Amino acid sequence: MVIWNIGLSRAGKTTLSRLLYEKLKPKIPNLVLLDGDIIRTLFSNDIDHTIEGRLKNAERLSHFSKFLADQDIHVIAAVLSIFPEWREWNRKNIIGYQEVYIKASMEALKKRDTNGLYLAAEQGTLKNVVGYDIPFPEPKNPDLVIENNSTESDFIHMTEQVLSLEEVRKLINL
Repeated sequence: MVIWNIGLSRAGKTTLSRLLYEKLKPKIPNLVLLDGDIIRTLFSNDIDHTIEGRLKNAERLSHFSKFLADQDIHVIAAVLSIFPEWREWNRKNIIGYQEVYIKASMEALKKRDTNGLYLAAEQGTLKNVVGYDIPFPEPKNPDLVIENNSTESDFIHMTEQVLSLEEVRKLINL
């Protein structure tokens, strides 16, 4: 199984993924947590954040997740996932693929933006920001959509929503 948590920067992907990992790891020892930045680091940060660099990272994340899933290693991934073709590839090629879209308005994202990513994009000092100058195509058929627009995110409730997915329930109840 692969839980593919997607959304824009500051939507809550990493926090949700870490909480899920902490909750599931005692029950599923063959579980790993992946983040788009972790994959970049594993490959010595050899790609940039341009569309081309992001496409290469998406390919790596998808193939690596499939590689792990094929060996009965379960994955929780926190990724921007801006390429619909790779989301579709995941759905067709990864057994137990579960796509979770953490949806948040740009207003909410900017309020949570403690590192100034969106402000820098607005000011023109930073390029290649997804949701600003790189489009984020919303997923057409995610297994779960979580609205996360409040200032106080309810990650306990969000975690419970993901744990209620059929593929996750099947795995936990083994």
